[in-house]
Formats: sequence, structure tokens, C-alpha cells
Amino acid sequence: MRRKTTAVVAGIAGLALAASACSGSDSASASATTGQGFPETITLAAIPAENSTDLKASYDPVIKLLEQETGSKVEFVQASDYAGVVEGIIAGNVDLAFFGPFAYVVAGINGAEMTPLGAVVKNEGAAPGYQSYGLAKSDNAGVNALTDFAGKKVCFVDPGSTSGFLYPSAGLIEAGVVKSGSEADISAAMSPIYAGGHDASALAIAAGDCDAGFAFDTMVDKTMIEKGELKPGELKTVWKSEMIAGSVFAANNDLGADNIAKLKTAFEEKLNAPSLEAAGFCSGDACRITDERAWGVVAASDSDYDGVRHVCDVTGSEKCQG
Repeated sequence: MRRKTTAVVAGIAGLALAASACSGSDSASASATTGQGFPETITLAAIPAENSTDLKASYDPVIKLLEQETGSKVEFVQASDYAGVVEGIIAGNVDLAFFGPFAYVVAGINGAEMTPLGAVVKNEGAAPGYQSYGLAKSDNAGVNALTDFAGKKVCFVDPGSTSGFLYPSAGLIEAGVVKSGSEADISAAMSPIYAGGHDASALAIAAGDCDAGFAFDTMVDKTMIEKGELKPGELKTVWKSEMIAGSVFAANNDLGADNIAKLKTAFEEKLNAPSLEAAGFCSGDACRITDERAWGVVAASDSDYDGVRHVCDVTGSEKCQG
């Protein structure tokens, strides 16, 4: 699914957020607070990294922890694209959001006043971060590097995706395939297809609908193989990006500094698989949170995303403009 090119145009997703987040932090009902000092209802928004029909299930442990820590009812909103979440937090219709790194940076550029609560990590003790992969079918002898993407049908995820668009654009610039990260320049050099999800991009490559494309590492190396959607070795990785800062939970500053400090502590200390299971919120693999299947959350700061901002400068992407 391809979203409009204006960075803060929400489209259908934004309308859905605005309608369903009627009890967000700037609504009339937000004046009523819980015993812990939070709004009676908190809205948590996210988009799927894959074509999930039940994204909420991977957030259930997060929701249960939030309700325990805040005394609030947590309303979960599954947006259809990055623009919806960005617009939702800018408009004050979203209290908490789970952002990919690029969407987090874009939201800030466009005026969202928010504070990182923590970045997800794949495993205990790991550093938050991941890589974008450039991919092709293993038996495609014509694609072995980014330079081979020129003139081909190439799957991207979404124009607001960090590992599915922004970092690939920078890689294509460095490889001399495109002049800039604008959609127009990309379209002049190849035939881009916006798959809408990392799994959809990988599946389109495997099916031959795209000659090459992009998706993030864990989706291809682990998630889709475990689900039986890809066979080991079915795709080959012809390019890897530098490490990208991890996806991040962020709080709308309208919640107040004291409440945000409480949430940061709760996320860093309690939002991990062992703690969630010990609290009785989940068991086993169900304690892996978000559709990134993360072990948990570690401390994050706004400066952790300066690398993404640098790639914005390199690509000149219009998505990075306020």
C-alpha cells in the first residue's frame, strides 16, 4: 500500500486514529485521572511490520503492564501505515506510540513533542538495533549487488519505513543507482513497488513479482522461516545496511514529565519477557512483544536516532522535511 508523499498527511489511517482515539490526552475525558495520575484512557498506536490481522495480540503484555502501572484503560489502535501514527501523535490523539526509527524522526521533524520510553531488543543483553537487507531470489543470477537493482522491479516496504525505504535509498545513492532518495528519482531508476509490509516485500521477491527488494533482517532470517512462509536459502542477501537504531516506544509529552518518568522506569525495568511472565501477563513465546518478537525494552534517548537523521541528510528525502 502506498501512502501519500506529504510527511504528515494521515489519509484513512489518520482518520481512523482520530476517530478511535477520542479519549486521547487532549480530549475532554482526559481531564479525569486515575489514582496514579494518568488519564483514565490511554491510547497506544502502532503499525504492523508484517501483514498481521491480529497485531494487538503481540501487544497484550504491554497493555497489561501499562494498565497495572497507570490504572488507565489502554486503547490499542492498529494503523494501516506510518503516516497515521505520526499524524496521531502530532495531533494529540495518541498518548503512546511504537515507532520505527524513521517514523520517530519524521514525527519529531514535523512537530511531535514526545519522549522515548525505551527501544526494543531481540534478546537479553543485546544492543537495540537491526539491519536492512537487499534481497533477491537465490537462483536469480542477474541480481548480486545494489547496482543490479537498476531497471528492475524493486520491492520497498513503505515510503515511511526505516529499513524498507530510507536506508535502502541511502544504499542505492552510494551505489550510484539513484541520484537522491526522492520517490521521483527512485522511479526514474527502477520500477518501485510498495508492498506495505516487510513480509509482503520478501514474499513478492520469492514469488518473482519483484526482481529484488528490501526487508529487515529478523523478518527474513527468523520470523518468516519459523512461520514456514520462506524456506531457508530461498532468498539471498546481496546488501546489508549499517546498524540502525532500534524501534522505540515514545510518549506524548502531554502526559507530563512525572508520568513519563514513571513510564520510562516501568518500561526499562518491567517490559521484558521474564518480568512479564513472572507478573502472570503471558507465558513462553507470548511474552515476546510487538510483531518484532522482541525480548524486551532497554533505555533509549533521542540522540540514539542521530544516525537516522544523518541518513535523512544523505538521501534528501522529502519525508525528512518538516
